[in-house]
Amino acid sequence: MYSTVVVTRHWVIHPFPAAVLGGVLPLFLGALLADYAYWNTYEIQWSNFASWLLVGAMVMTTLALLGGLVGLVRGSRQVFYVVVLAATWIVGFVNSLQHARDAWAIMPAALMWSVIATVLALLATWLGFASLRVRVGGAL
Repeated sequence: MYSTVVVTRHWVIHPFPAAVLGGVLPLFLGALLADYAYWNTYEIQWSNFASWLLVGAMVMTTLALLGGLVGLVRGSRQVFYVVVLAATWIVGFVNSLQHARDAWAIMPAALMWSVIATVLALLATWLGFASLRVRVGGAL
């Protein structure tokens, strides 16, 4: 007697927004680390690095948010994921505006906004990738 195991993968998040979402956290984390380095050294180039990393993070967050909104329109139930991703986008935008100021004027607010954005990006990434469900069922 043979038994078969059927593994079904049900994607709640589409693979493209999932791939884009994979870049959100590292870019926000890189901006946080660059802000921390600037806070410690006051080398202006660290502020420039953080600004450019924020640009990349905002592009990735925008694409992931658009994918999440399309998923909601198509019937996904990941409302909390999209809300957290929208909050990440808003905080990232405020952080980008903070980084647009003079380099000497951005601290300590830029570091605070980077911490908040990174924590929200971590939560959004966790919620987005937790939506992959694997069901294992056996058939005789």
